[in-house]
Amino acid sequence: MATRFIARTSDSQFLQQDFQERLSHWNRDRLSPGFPDEWESQFRDGQAMARLEHAFMEELRAQVRERAASAPTDPDGFIAWFEALKENGPGQNDPLFPWLAEQASRDEVRWFLTQEAAGEAGFDDLVALTQVKLPTSAKLELARNYWDEMGRGNEKGMHGPMLSQLVSILDLSPTIETTVWESLALANAMTAMATQRVYAWHSVGALGVIELTAPWRSAHTAAALKRIGLSQSERRYFDLHAVLDVKHSRDWNELAIKPLVAEDPRRATAIAEGALIRLSCGERCFDRYRAHLGLER
Repeated sequence: MATRFIARTSDSQFLQQDFQERLSHWNRDRLSPGFPDEWESQFRDGQAMARLEHAFMEELRAQVRERAASAPTDPDGFIAWFEALKENGPGQNDPLFPWLAEQASRDEVRWFLTQEAAGEAGFDDLVALTQVKLPTSAKLELARNYWDEMGRGNEKGMHGPMLSQLVSILDLSPTIETTVWESLALANAMTAMATQRVYAWHSVGALGVIELTAPWRSAHTAAALKRIGLSQSERRYFDLHAVLDVKHSRDWNELAIKPLVAEDPRRATAIAEGALIRLSCGERCFDRYRAHLGLER
């Protein structure tokens, strides 16, 4: 049975609502376009927050370090280990998703998607930030992935606006303050890995494991949206990811992860840690969502 990495909130100063809200606001402000006269205040606030963000990430690393250390460091062995996370990784095949597909009410689906939308870090931006200075093969694969996320130059095909359209259709109001800390922590961890270059290899693993595991969740979420009456065009975001991410995952593993590990086996452990951090953060979300919705595991 897969090891679970759920820490009690009382055990951590970081796995708390107040801290994750504060970190979310900081991430939103520092990554938004601004002006030079804002530099001093951003620099002053940023020093303290960057230290806290790093400590948060090191706590998450500590929770997955032992399992990540067991991952093979040869390219073929590592890819086999990585792809097995689809079945044995934290949070996989959670009963929340079949329940959403088959039983959840419209309001319950709306609550779930509100949490997911508020905690969305923006896959396209995360890929763009992660690819900086990567070796050629990985950089090219992330570029191809980014181009798909951007609708291959067609605004109507951009993935981010598709999700925003769904939020509008369902009349959702996602805000940081009304989002559970587990969802905020997932987005904050993804942002930290993409923006702090010491976690660049972690980010490759975290983004890659999203592509690996998203199709199953997306298919169930799309089924839930269909059942509550949304049209094919209205649920397109999840229908698309249920199919497209299968190819994305295959290419990411073969053209990004495998060459990176072949070039430097040390990267395997970092990539493994990033993948497990992402999955364990997701597992926390699913546990919290089920608790809120009154579901047993």
